[in-house]
Amino acid sequence: MLKTILYIAVGGAIGSVLRFLTSVLVSRFWSNQFPLATFLANFIGCFLIGLFIGFLTKNQLEDSNLKWFLVTGFCGGYTTFSTFGMENYNLIQNNNSLLAFGYIALSIILGLFAVWLGISLSK
Repeated sequence: MLKTILYIAVGGAIGSVLRFLTSVLVSRFWSNQFPLATFLANFIGCFLIGLFIGFLTKNQLEDSNLKWFLVTGFCGGYTTFSTFGMENYNLIQNNNSLLAFGYIALSIILGLFAVWLGISLSK
């Protein structure tokens, strides 16, 4: 268990640092109001989690430390949106489209509400 936590922690640290560097790099070349750095991090994270899951599945490594490091750690540190994308993909693949769209809608609506509530309570 401790070894697994270490793999997740190291992967998460690397992902978090790369997420920060993505923001720094994008801000040097993009000064528009559209949050391009977050959008790119989310898109790249979704692509990478798909790539990693596909690779791990193909090589029968779904339960390996590499999964904890790459998927949970790195992708989780880079963006939690990648997990959100993967969960919805799985729901749709398992013929749970209605549940997937409900999850998407609730996550967005309640997420925005939670941000507003947090800001409101902190004032």
